[in-house]
Amino acid sequence: MKHTIQQVFHSGKFVVGFSIFMALLLMVLVYPLIIKNAPLAIIGQGTFFPPGIYVSTFDSINSPITYILNLDDAAAKRIANKLSNDDRLAMKEWLVSDGIPDTQIDTTDIVTLLDLWQKNYDPNKSFPGMTYAKQRYYERVNASLQGILSTEGAIIAAQNPQTGTLEQTGVVNQSDYVNINNVANVRVLLLGTDNFGRDVLTELVKATSVSLQIGLVAGIIATLIGLTLGLLGGYIGGFVDDIIMFITNLFTVIPGIVLLILISFSIGQEKRGAVTIAVVIGFTAWVWTARAVRSQVISLRNRDHVNLSKLSGHSIVHIIVADILPYIASYVVMAFILQIASGILAEAGLSILGLGPRTNEVPTLGLMMNWAMIYQAEILGKWWAYFPVVVVIALITFSMNLMNTGLDQVFNPALRD
Repeated sequence: MKHTIQQVFHSGKFVVGFSIFMALLLMVLVYPLIIKNAPLAIIGQGTFFPPGIYVSTFDSINSPITYILNLDDAAAKRIANKLSNDDRLAMKEWLVSDGIPDTQIDTTDIVTLLDLWQKNYDPNKSFPGMTYAKQRYYERVNASLQGILSTEGAIIAAQNPQTGTLEQTGVVNQSDYVNINNVANVRVLLLGTDNFGRDVLTELVKATSVSLQIGLVAGIIATLIGLTLGLLGGYIGGFVDDIIMFITNLFTVIPGIVLLILISFSIGQEKRGAVTIAVVIGFTAWVWTARAVRSQVISLRNRDHVNLSKLSGHSIVHIIVADILPYIASYVVMAFILQIASGILAEAGLSILGLGPRTNEVPTLGLMMNWAMIYQAEILGKWWAYFPVVVVIALITFSMNLMNTGLDQVFNPALRD
């Protein structure tokens, strides 16, 4: 056993696949211990917040410690943040339409561009071909330019409880900075939020955990059914084998995805939990395992050690368990690994079609893809809502296929280097 394990871990492909899978498993186990947020908790009043660090504006203004930094590019960045390149091009377009020569307009010279804009822009002017939406856009750009070059600080005012008037309580200068560690409320959203305003990273970790559990349950069920039927059909043969092969061929003719869709639809959404879906996948995915195990057993049932066990008067169960199963154990392990990967992919496919587990309990990788598709994340360019899910699914299946290939190289003499 020790020698076999050493051989397995000498396979480069197995080690790479095993490392990727263990890294995912470690993330699933450790992350909830550090971040204890509920995976489906809605934290954002809006949809698809981009990835980043979110700081409470109120707490940053009222931070007990303020630092003064004189940075050369601070003003330029502030202006660029308020006035994008598209806005500058739009301003140039309006000015050219108003009759100002193109050569006199430099979109990189903010001061000159603003001077030309303030002298010439008239919200009441309308040029040929200008739509109402475009005119409104120019008005919004003009409104955002108010005080863009001002060096004065922002005044903080509070209402006087006695007089009801606003009174100045402080000033936030443009050179004032706050250390993020001094801000009371900071939330890191490495993958932003989804269409419901939920933390995608926390949701993704939980979804990976649930999908792995679904794959594990489905893999166990499918492997046990396939192994049992393959052993019985391959060793006993005759009428028993004919019955088993009839059932196997029946399931082979009907595509597995069709069975999954029909069964999942008939169950109903309220009864479709993660375990239920895993069981359904397991009961429809055993066919190829049964056929493969049967082929292996047929090649073993007339070996000398099996015939000797028959002559010794051992029972069929004893012969199958003691004399045949150990010889195909490595193959069963490889089939089990592939069944787990197939189970995860099957759940993802069902959930994308809207036939996966119910959506009000726990997320799965397939459900996250379904939500992203429904709310058009790929069309809107909100990559963080679906791309990490695709990467995780790809890593899981890739790692398991690598492990399977590595095991095949170890246990199959024809593939050894």
